[in-house]
Order: sequence, then C-alpha cells, then structure tokens
Amino acid sequence: MEERKYIPFTEEMRKEYTILVPNMLPRHFKIFLKIFEDYGYKMELLETSGHRIIETGLKYVHNDTCYPAILVIGQFIDALNSGKYDPHKTALILFQTGGGCRASNYIFLLRKALERAGYDYVPVISLNLAGLEKHPGFKLTVPMLHRLFYGIIYGDMLLSLVNQCKPYEKNKGQTERLADELTALLANKMQTEGISFKKVKQNCKMILSRFAEIPRKKEEKVKVGVVGEIYVKYSPLGNNNLEQFLTDEGAEVVVPGLLDFFMYCIVSNISDIELYGLHKIRKPALDFVFKYLQKQQNEIIGLMKADGNFTPPTPISHTMELIKDFMGFGTKMGEGWLLPAEMLELNDEGVHNIVCTQPFGCLPNHICGKGMMKPLKEKNSDMNIVAIDYDSGASKVNQENRIKLMLSNARANLADKNRENGILAEKEKKFQKVLDK
Repeated sequence: MEERKYIPFTEEMRKEYTILVPNMLPRHFKIFLKIFEDYGYKMELLETSGHRIIETGLKYVHNDTCYPAILVIGQFIDALNSGKYDPHKTALILFQTGGGCRASNYIFLLRKALERAGYDYVPVISLNLAGLEKHPGFKLTVPMLHRLFYGIIYGDMLLSLVNQCKPYEKNKGQTERLADELTALLANKMQTEGISFKKVKQNCKMILSRFAEIPRKKEEKVKVGVVGEIYVKYSPLGNNNLEQFLTDEGAEVVVPGLLDFFMYCIVSNISDIELYGLHKIRKPALDFVFKYLQKQQNEIIGLMKADGNFTPPTPISHTMELIKDFMGFGTKMGEGWLLPAEMLELNDEGVHNIVCTQPFGCLPNHICGKGMMKPLKEKNSDMNIVAIDYDSGASKVNQENRIKLMLSNARANLADKNRENGILAEKEKKFQKVLDK
C-alpha cells in the first residue's frame, strides 16, 4: 500500500511559522502554549466562535462527518481565510491519541479540506505519543512532557475550583478574573521554576488559598455533572457553552479532569497487552508511568482534602473499581469504559444529575454513553441522566429545553430531600425534648 504523503514541519519552519491550535480546553491550552513557547514554538489558540465556523467546516467537509472534526476544520480554514495570518508562514496542529476515532483518522480529512480550500501547502503537525507521524521541527522531549503533565494538574484544578466558586460568588465575575490571573501566573512559573513537583504542590496550595478568599453565598444548588466525548465535553464551541448555560440556570457544574483521560489511555494500552499479548516489551514502562501519574494525582487530592475548602477529584483507582461490574478495560474505542465510569464516579460523589454530551452519530459514545444509561440507572435509581447530541443541524433551543427539563427534575428531587431532612430534624428535636424531661 502506498504511504500517504504529508508536508513535514521542518526546523526552518519552527523559526518563522505561527502554529494555530484548535480550542478544546481554553484554560489548559493557554498553559500548554506557554510551555511550547518556552521551547521555541510560536503558537496561537483559536478562540473564534459563531455559526460561520460551522458553515466553513461544512463547505469543505461532508455533513455526515463527526461534528468535532467539522468544527476544528472550520476553525482552521476560517483562520486562514481571515487575513490575520500569512498562510505561507502558518502551520496547524491536531492532537491524536492513536485510537480508532476522530483524533487519529481525521488528520487526513483536514489535509483534504485544506487542498480543496487552496491551502495544500500548509503543514499539519500531528501531536501524538503513538508514533503516527514525525516532524523534524516538532519534537516532544521528556522535559517538555513533564511540564505538560504539570500543566494538566494546574488546568484541572482551575477547572474544578472555578466551577465550585462561580455559582456562589457574591461579586459577579470575581472567580473568572482570578482564574485568568492565575492562568497567566502559572504559565510564567512553568518557565521560571523548572520541573519540580515540590513547586507544583506549593503552587496548588497557593491556588486553593486564593480561591478560598472569594466571598461566597452559603446556599445549596443543584449539582450537574458533564461527561461525554472529549471535545464536546470540554470545548465551549463544541457544546454551545454548556458550562456557562448550566451556571446561568443556577446549577453547580462538575466536570471530571483531563488527567483521568490520559490515565484511561494508559490503562487501555496495558489492557491490550494483557488481553492480546501485543507489544509486551512496553508493559513495564506503561506500568511505571501509570503508577507515577496515580501517585501525583493522589498527592494533589491529599492537598485538597487537607485544605478542606473544596471537593477534590476522585482517585482513578476508585473510578476503575466502580466500572468493573459493568464493563471491561478492553472497551477503549473513543472514551470507552471511562465514559460510564465517570457517570458512576459523579453519582458516587453525590452528583446524581448528569449531562452526557456526544456528537450525533458517534458510535462509541452512543454505545458507552447513551447505551449504558439503562444498566447504570437500574443499579443506581437516583441517577438523573440526559443524553444530548451535538451536530451542525441540531437545534440549540431543543438541547437547552431538554437540559432544563432535567434541571426541573433535579430541583424537585432536591426539594424532596430537603423536606425529608427537615422532617427528620424536627422529629429528632422532639425526641431530644422527651429525653431531656
């Protein structure tokens, strides 16, 4: 079979080219871009939005294509058409996992779309750890990966704390302003402090103390978890600003962090070796990396527990234990076993209301997400799950109305719970009066 040809990103390009990055996790990616900048790459995060992104994507991609691919390709070509960048001095980067889904296969679709749009000379960098493609001018070194891992820790903590403070803040906008300030500060610290987990822990303590200073209302709100396909789960462009919509509707949003997804990928690779005997030589290295990430995650969880002001994430070991009765670790297409595992994790934390986000027609997520809702709810009757499909032809009003219906049920359940707790408290008071007599 003839090998597919692609334009490599060279060392010469590294000196002059701007690399455009699609927006998935805005806060995480701003930290990542600073790390790449420290290693000599000029990168820019695309934060464009609006219907023209969809229209541009559909102009060069078939409408049956996965929705995240339509958005990412539309965002790239819209940027090249904008006049803001010199296409002859611009490269694009696409993140790939090596699995059988969008992140691995649609890089060829992007190149085909670029050719149709007249930008066939624009290099597309594949950022992956699976050896899918190589680019002489773009290399991931061990120190770089180390810093990126710490960037994930910072990004996950900021994501969690913003969602825990924003619905309760007394001074509107204070949480977001603090998060923006800390994102810039942490990005600079990545350059000046080097690679030291001791420093990372000190910075995490500082982050916790700064967020604890935000004046918050003491009230109970409905908690809503968000799970799903990785792009529409995190990207404001992909999920129509779902987190902001839920916050505006008076809910506290709970979103599992990015670190769990990377650990899921490692567990899935280890599972392949155990099930099929593939690449056995890699197993010791994968085991070491998984244990290392697990240890660091547990230390951050310990910090948050010791601080006592915020709810820490769930250890991956517990999340894996929760899914064992429902699905094996060999189910790894798309988000695989992690998707229902995160639903169980949220429910275990007391977050019973869950939005399962998925691109319309995404087979892995319809099986592991929507398809698992019935068996999960049969064993967890308090789960209140709504599956929302995102697509270029989907109605935003319809999506939001379905979420509002779920929130209505959630508020009713919360009111019933508070009523029951009030009745029990009153009975305890009466009983105590009898004892006192």
